[in-house]
Amino acid sequence: MDIQIITTVIAGILLAVAALGTIIPVLPGSLLTIGTLLAWGWIIGSPATWWAAGIGMVIALAGWSASTVLTGRNLKQQLIPRGSIFLAIVLAIVGMFLIPVVGLFLGFGVGLLVGEYSRRKNLTEALHASGSALKAMGLGMLVEFGCAALASSVWMIGVIVHFSTR
Repeated sequence: MDIQIITTVIAGILLAVAALGTIIPVLPGSLLTIGTLLAWGWIIGSPATWWAAGIGMVIALAGWSASTVLTGRNLKQQLIPRGSIFLAIVLAIVGMFLIPVVGLFLGFGVGLLVGEYSRRKNLTEALHASGSALKAMGLGMLVEFGCAALASSVWMIGVIVHFSTR
C-alpha cells in the first residue's frame, strides 16, 4: 500500500481522536490537531497538503486560543482569584483519577465553588461566580471543538485535492 494513503488514514484517525480530545480531556485536542496536520503536510509534501495543513493549523490554534481567552476573561470578570483557580485545578486533577471522563469537570466545578465560598462566605454569590465560570469553560470547549472539526474539514478538502491531482 502507498505510504501517502497510510499516512492519510492515520492522520484521519488522529484528527477524529483530536476532535474528541477537545471535549473529553484525555488528550490535548488542539495540540494533537496541529501536530497531526503538520506531520501529514510534511510527510505528503504536496502544495495541496501544505495549504490544507497550514490553514487547518491556524484554525485549530485560533480555537485553542479562543477557549483559553473566553475562560480566562470570565474568571477575571467574576473577580475569581488565583487561589480559587488553583484549588479548582487541583480538585480537577484528583477528580480525573477518581471518576474517569467527568471527574475533571466535577472536580473543577467543586473546587471553584469551594474556593469561592471560602472567600465570599455567601453561597449564592459563590454559585453565581462558579456557574458563570463553568459556562464560559463550556463555551470555550465548544469553540475549540468547532475549530478542530473545521480544521479536519479543511484537511479533508486537502486530501481530495491532493489525491485527485496525483
